[in-house]
Amino acid sequence: MAADNTSSVTEFILAGLTNQPELRIPLFFLFLSFYVVTVVGNLGLITLIGLNSHLHIPMYFFLFNLSFIDFSYSTTLTPKMLMGFVSKKNIISYAGCMTQFFFFCFFVFSESYILSAMAYDRYVAICKPLVYMVTMSPQVCLLLLLGVYGMGVFGAVTHMGNIMFMTFCADNLVNHFMCDIIPLLELSCHSSHINLLVVFIVVTIGIGVPIVTIFISYGFILSSILRISSTEGRSKAFSTCSSHIIVVSLFFGSGAFMYLKPPSILPLDQGKVSSVFYTAVVPMLNPLIYSLRNKDVKVALKKTLSRRIFS
Repeated sequence: MAADNTSSVTEFILAGLTNQPELRIPLFFLFLSFYVVTVVGNLGLITLIGLNSHLHIPMYFFLFNLSFIDFSYSTTLTPKMLMGFVSKKNIISYAGCMTQFFFFCFFVFSESYILSAMAYDRYVAICKPLVYMVTMSPQVCLLLLLGVYGMGVFGAVTHMGNIMFMTFCADNLVNHFMCDIIPLLELSCHSSHINLLVVFIVVTIGIGVPIVTIFISYGFILSSILRISSTEGRSKAFSTCSSHIIVVSLFFGSGAFMYLKPPSILPLDQGKVSSVFYTAVVPMLNPLIYSLRNKDVKVALKKTLSRRIFS
């Protein structure tokens, strides 16, 4: 499809996850099951936190928002991916592609920063327990949340600005299962060194800053835990952070693998696998990790279920 400017491109074709027809139906059911677990798990955790007043504390306030973000960005991407497995030609309009890309960027940036806000919350809880409720007051939590979604808007608008001024050439086949920045840059007519530099800078802000914040927080946390004399006390302090550490490792590990390496080192087809991990697998695992490893959530689940059964 020839194009002089971005407005003349009316649609893209998404290459999808595989070009082998025999794999499409098995993959459809696999990712459908992932999506069902993601929706049930995240909406279940949101409902559980909303219904149980003893979970109305800063830690679960942030977990509530993490579940909302996971549900939202999985819903932004997975239904279109599922359609791609069962349709002959997976077409997405230019407007649809830009909309999907905007919300994908917004929720991924928001997830990065909500994880760093959760790390700060754990730092205050373990290193400054006597002033925890004062330091993590409702006003502070709301300000942190405003920062989280503010960075989401920043990431989405900056990446969108980077793409909106690009011109696309004859090929409108996006070598991915979604509209993402790197495969869209590959379709650009002009040299995209500046575009790639902008991507690297914005992704460094989106991933690098939260990672540094999390590392600093856990440096202080580790120092405090090592000063606790009793083994039981250390174990209890560490257990409050273990779920968060697992979630952070899964999300940032797969995200950094995809975006913080030059395309020459990481071929795009391998990048698709990494993308699947943080767009489909991580949002499914997060509520499971927090539910299975958290005593308060287990207690709340039992209480809620017993109330429903007896009522």
